[in-house]
Amino acid sequence: MTASYDIPVVIDRRQGPYGEVVLRRHGALLQIIANGCFLMDTSDGRSERLLVDAAYDALDGRPEPSVLIGGLGVGFSLAHAAADPRWGRITVVERERAVIDWHRDGPLAGLTARALADPRTEIVESDLVEYVNEISDTFDALCLDIDNGPGWTVTEGNAGLYGTSGLAGCARMLKPGGVLAVWSAQPSPEFEGSLRNAGFQRIRTEEIPVARGVPDVVHLAVRPG
Repeated sequence: MTASYDIPVVIDRRQGPYGEVVLRRHGALLQIIANGCFLMDTSDGRSERLLVDAAYDALDGRPEPSVLIGGLGVGFSLAHAAADPRWGRITVVERERAVIDWHRDGPLAGLTARALADPRTEIVESDLVEYVNEISDTFDALCLDIDNGPGWTVTEGNAGLYGTSGLAGCARMLKPGGVLAVWSAQPSPEFEGSLRNAGFQRIRTEEIPVARGVPDVVHLAVRPG
């Protein structure tokens, strides 16, 4: 017989503009599911923290750099950035109102309450692909974690972010010498090639070992300047 704590329990289920998004509890973990696709949970956070740290390190000591975090998720990246006083402005773009609500006054508030109260933090409710194409602001670092990787997107429309026009938009949002960091559930040599074709430099991939299967990775690239 399966113990009850091994069965995921749905805490909230909502229909948003991009489909269904679900927050569920599985034992001690909170999990976010979008359109039936597992996105992330509260089990670890090492790769999300690396996403932020690797971007900062690639900036070579630039004082109080600004960072845009694409995707709020369970909040690991935001919380880690806000815990580091070296970062300046921290902007988070999240398209799902439900996810924002879960952090502001829901089950995920315990992970990000301090970060959300930080005066450096701004939460923007917007689709990241649209935001990249429309925004005129610039940042020192872009830390993107809205999909399971460039080749494993949550919705079909996200694929354009990792192609020629999307990467051109990311480069336009970066200050000279700024860093693009992209989380992925698996390495993507094809994406590294796309970064080179888009004119990025100092391209590298950092791996984060996982218990089973291929490692999570962070793709890093620098805008020339």
